[in-house]
Amino acid sequence: MAKAGFWRSATPQRPELLRALILVAVCLPAAAQARDRVIAVTIPATTLDAALLTLARTSGVEIASTESGLRAVRSRPLRGTMTVAAALDTLLAGSGYRAIAFAHGGYRIVAAPRKRLPPPHPRAAPPPRAEAAPADIIVTASKQRVPLLRYPGSLTLIGKATQANGSAAAISDLAAADPILQSTQLGAGRNKVFIRGIADSSFNGTTQSTASVYLDDVQLNASGPDPGLRLYDMQAIEVMEGPQGTLYGAGAIGGVLRLTSNAPVLDRVAAAAGGGVTATQGGAAGFDLSGMLNLPLLDERLALRGVAYGVRDGGYIDDPVRGRAVNRVDTIGGRVALRVQPGPGWRIDVSGAGQRIEAADGQYAETRDSYRRSSRLAQPYRNRFLFGRVVVSKDWDSGLRLVSATGVADYHTRELFDATPRGSSRPAIYTVDNDKLLLSQELRLSRSIPGGPSWLAGVTLVSDNSVLSRALGGPGNPMDIVGVTNVTRAASAFGETTLAVAPALSMTVGGRFTSARVDGEPSATRRPNAYIKGRSTQRIDPTLALSYRLAPDVALFARYQTGFRTGGLAVAQGIGRVANFAPDSIAVGEVGLRRVRSGTTGLGLSVSAATARWRGIQADLLNRRGQPFTTNLGDANIQTLEAAIDWVPVVGLSVAASALYTYNRVRGPVADQSREDNRRLPETPPFAGHAAVDYGWESGQPVEPRVGVTFDYIGRSVLGTGDLLDVSQGRYVTLGASAGLRWRRVDVTLGLDNVTNAAANRFAFGNPFGLAARNQVTPLRPRNARLGVSVAW
Repeated sequence: MAKAGFWRSATPQRPELLRALILVAVCLPAAAQARDRVIAVTIPATTLDAALLTLARTSGVEIASTESGLRAVRSRPLRGTMTVAAALDTLLAGSGYRAIAFAHGGYRIVAAPRKRLPPPHPRAAPPPRAEAAPADIIVTASKQRVPLLRYPGSLTLIGKATQANGSAAAISDLAAADPILQSTQLGAGRNKVFIRGIADSSFNGTTQSTASVYLDDVQLNASGPDPGLRLYDMQAIEVMEGPQGTLYGAGAIGGVLRLTSNAPVLDRVAAAAGGGVTATQGGAAGFDLSGMLNLPLLDERLALRGVAYGVRDGGYIDDPVRGRAVNRVDTIGGRVALRVQPGPGWRIDVSGAGQRIEAADGQYAETRDSYRRSSRLAQPYRNRFLFGRVVVSKDWDSGLRLVSATGVADYHTRELFDATPRGSSRPAIYTVDNDKLLLSQELRLSRSIPGGPSWLAGVTLVSDNSVLSRALGGPGNPMDIVGVTNVTRAASAFGETTLAVAPALSMTVGGRFTSARVDGEPSATRRPNAYIKGRSTQRIDPTLALSYRLAPDVALFARYQTGFRTGGLAVAQGIGRVANFAPDSIAVGEVGLRRVRSGTTGLGLSVSAATARWRGIQADLLNRRGQPFTTNLGDANIQTLEAAIDWVPVVGLSVAASALYTYNRVRGPVADQSREDNRRLPETPPFAGHAAVDYGWESGQPVEPRVGVTFDYIGRSVLGTGDLLDVSQGRYVTLGASAGLRWRRVDVTLGLDNVTNAAANRFAFGNPFGLAARNQVTPLRPRNARLGVSVAW
């Protein structure tokens, strides 16, 4: 990793470094002149973060910030011909923020010295529109201050954390409208999420997740499903595609989903409340309620922000024995965050989250009637998730930043399945309990100058305890059967640097060394100190990437990166057996082009192609008796093409579209049992696409209406690799429509989902003991409508 004195250590005996130094020296004055150039500026009244992003795009001058409060400040409209410096002076006047200019031409926006400043308007700002630009005008998931245009890799910014009908989404819900995401559909808090077709299996077990989820710098999951956290009061959602072994370590072989919540605002009281009711054709009604409160506590040094919510998803699957709409799901949760700014540049964030999900029954039906099934026993599911973090950071005006992030995630799930043998009069129930405790600590130091070199170095410690317990027998009298406990300890050191090797060309080089060990225990042994010495892994994961700016708003990029997952102890084939399974690894190369939309109108787009080699794929599978086991099922080669556009032809009208094409083939003993055309990774349709059109009337009047339509296509995929799991799912189209009306601080929305009432199968699994019959489906929710109202002040 390069140090601050990197260039001082260069000598004339290193001609390549000398040439790079000359190029940087030549390009810096040109970059500095860019901010002094007179430009035409047209920025409407909006939030300060969106105004700064528009200015950066219009001028070509890089403007970076890590201040989350920018989104809460309302900026004045700005129109005319002026320099970038003059435009910044006008936008930041009275906002509580200031711009620091660097010699090479960029700016960094930081909080002004603490003193009472009048707000830009006498009243609190209304909440930003859902289609507003992301609050951070940098790629925060890169752990450095990297503008999106200069980021050398595929990255998706998800603008709306909502489902098609307008209710708050969980991460797995976003897969329905974003082709780069795939998800199983077992139900809220039970779903596995995959990125860009890197999918191991459709079943939950002990293997590490292929996609890592982070909330505000801290990891939420290491293995098993996504916890299903509802995305209320979120500032940004970033999806970093491809393995992220250098920055994020073991796991993350498909990519990283980073959730950034709205942080406490230090200088104003704010609150919001919302709710809605949902009606489903042929099903039960649902509702959702939420509230947010932001309270400054100590003279712009201390603030508290809290969010609470409750959601009921009405059922729509009937059971002739047990009644109608048996698959109801209730979710209740909340988050609380405390921000302290004890001195110049220092910041301490302490936050916690908790959520509980209770599903009354499974989410599946039978193929003979896509909304009905017969089962002797209810099959409820419970999920409890607790999370806490402490992040301490220090920013210096030079661009140096220190971050210490400590987190804990505690996750418990309990699943019940009807295991009654066909034709038997004696009911049997199968119970699966998963307890997971994830502790993590990361310390990193970075320095980033807009338009100039940047570097990052850090260390990470992770402890992950995972306990799988199982029981089988009559109701009230189950007998324990073998499960496993895995204890993973990992330590790693990582670094990454980006160098400007030419005026338009930057190169990123990095790597991570990881030492990990997994010990295990058959959980039914009940013996102290019965751990089986597991596998130890030492590994280096490199990164090499290039970014070349073709024009002020267009860049090419190329990237090569690797990743891996640790092995461990798991339930094996046979009765009462456990076995160690080996780590797997992946290497991905990609090339792409990105165009960032400049100004309030115009076209933004990204296209990329990637190829991956996945070796020793870990997978949690089921046998014909419905029992789980884990194995290394083989190798896969994966090719993908993706594209996305963001077009605003006129103010108020936006058109967005995205698509993913993927081709993969799996080779190995398990895959070779399938027909040739079905030797594929699960949950990965060859093609998926999304399109949305929205129009909002911005007349400046108190009442502002808007309308929108969406179109989504999901291609055919298979449940899993192997002849037993060679079951088709997907291949359907859904349409959505929405309308809304904003009046002062009140927002009323009406959302329609599955307008055509499509009755397709989105997932072909519900109960492991009925899997061999190959007659299970998870239907789309029938046509449904949600009426919602929210208010903010």
